[in-house]
Amino acid sequence: MVTLVSINIKSDFGFLKKPDTNDPIYLTFNMLHKPCLLGILGAIVGEKGFRDYGVMPEYYQKLKGIKVSMAPLNENGKTYHENGNFAKTVIKYNNTTGLASEEESGNLMITEQTLVAPAFKCWILLNLESEIEAKLYNFLKENKAEYLPYLGKNEFSLWWDTFNEYEYEPFYPNEEFQINSLFIKEETVKEGKIKTRFLPGFLSMSEKKFMYFERLPIGYIESPLFQYEYKDFAFTNCDLREDYVLPESYPLYKLSNNEIIQLF
Repeated sequence: MVTLVSINIKSDFGFLKKPDTNDPIYLTFNMLHKPCLLGILGAIVGEKGFRDYGVMPEYYQKLKGIKVSMAPLNENGKTYHENGNFAKTVIKYNNTTGLASEEESGNLMITEQTLVAPAFKCWILLNLESEIEAKLYNFLKENKAEYLPYLGKNEFSLWWDTFNEYEYEPFYPNEEFQINSLFIKEETVKEGKIKTRFLPGFLSMSEKKFMYFERLPIGYIESPLFQYEYKDFAFTNCDLREDYVLPESYPLYKLSNNEIIQLF
């Protein structure tokens, strides 16, 4: 039996390090991405993380086939983001363990960009005939975890709530539509959105439209590189044309609560 569930993930802070940034500041991805979410799920069910160089961690080997989706959280009228972007701050600190720097003092000064109060809605497609996925389903539903999950760093612990389960079906648009999750794009979103005419007073009474873009990891390129594999993602509250082209390998689904999401 395959079931689709969702949870809301929240944290006071988050740091999803971009691997291509180092000096003078470590930068963070804005959006939760699939490898990070799989790491969170792996911690919840007690799978081991990165340990040996050149070997993918147990959690990734066991969970990488799970289809997921995510979006910045809107909950009961509360918006945790602004047009898809989370608040950020810069934190400076010293690593004085003596293990972080080869300098004589052993002191490493670190500057990190940090997410402030990030929150995400995450959809997860689980096969309950799989032992590990059935365990994950039960732990998510019961708010249990083998290891304390965190958002990028040990000190940024996270929690989740609002477990929901859905019926779902493939979605093939025959009219304009909105996607409620992040989605992988191949065609320019600007060209795919519905063009609206300006009416005096209309914008002040309606939802402000926005388009958010970020190039995010979707998985790992394994041996011999062991690097992130990236895709171009978008998130928008704009209506899209029924003929807007999306990647065939990442289909859309309509849920029993009328949300439309892309699983990847």
